[in-house]
Amino acid sequence: MKERLVCLGIESTAHTFGVGIATTGKTGGRILANVIKQFTTRKGGIIPAEAAEHHVDICDVAITEALAAAAITLKDVDIVSFSQGPGIGNCLRVGAAAARTLSLAHKKPLVGVNHCISHLEIGKLLTAAKDPVLLYVSGANTQVIAFETGKYRIFGETLDIGVGNMLDVFARHIGIGFPGGPRIMRLATAGKRYIELPYVVKGMDVSFGGILTNIKRKYDSGDYRKEDLCYSLQETVFAMLVETAERALAHTGKSELLLGGGVACNTRLQEMCRAMCEERGAKLFVPERQFLVDNGAMIAWLGILEYLKGTRTQVEKSEILPYWRTDEA
Repeated sequence: MKERLVCLGIESTAHTFGVGIATTGKTGGRILANVIKQFTTRKGGIIPAEAAEHHVDICDVAITEALAAAAITLKDVDIVSFSQGPGIGNCLRVGAAAARTLSLAHKKPLVGVNHCISHLEIGKLLTAAKDPVLLYVSGANTQVIAFETGKYRIFGETLDIGVGNMLDVFARHIGIGFPGGPRIMRLATAGKRYIELPYVVKGMDVSFGGILTNIKRKYDSGDYRKEDLCYSLQETVFAMLVETAERALAHTGKSELLLGGGVACNTRLQEMCRAMCEERGAKLFVPERQFLVDNGAMIAWLGILEYLKGTRTQVEKSEILPYWRTDEA
């Protein structure tokens, strides 16, 4: 086996089409490039067919930019990896098709990887975390994950929608566009009053559906400022997430919390996690924003890890897996 492996990874689970290039050798793992292209709207939410069209349109550009940033050509690439799932079917198909094409045209091994696990592994690569609990919070996914007794296990998760999707739906309801999380965060900074909302933690799981219905009704009543509602929404749902993350730390006996997913970019959530970790003597690790959001670099890095483990994905068995759970990988 070569001393130095180079993997090109393609991410296309939702509104992001990302191409990353990672390498590993005697000096360990490194990220050589991380190109991110996002589908956004000024009003409304993500429309899967339109997001997929966006991915098709910028696919070649993203690959070209990533290779240029890494100062390599496709001849230098040893592995092609892609997000096989979970995700939106329309979007996953674009990334899978691009990866298959590169693999066949350039005779490179193909490796399909689990999107959720890639968030954990890129965090471990780029921080000092060794054996963390991962609080994974994104659009469709809300999970508390840790490696225990030989496999990745989900210790807590949402019982209905992901926290990011919940924020996006509320953002769409009040007319501020997609993605909604960053826009709600900005409005929340101007919030002056906490408005009580349902707080739904069931063991180590959370539920956001009732909270969303409640806050939409409050907004429609016209009795509350949207800034106060955004502030209250963040305070409530983030407290729920921090509670379940702390319970997972206690249950597993681990002393490291790692954040992953686009919602983890929220500075208020980071602040609350940091306070919790300090109180219990744990360490918090937060990768750079470009590695928190969906990105190709994490797919490339997990592609290398899976390849070294012996994983190969035959093209005829490279179908997308929109409902692929973390604990099934």
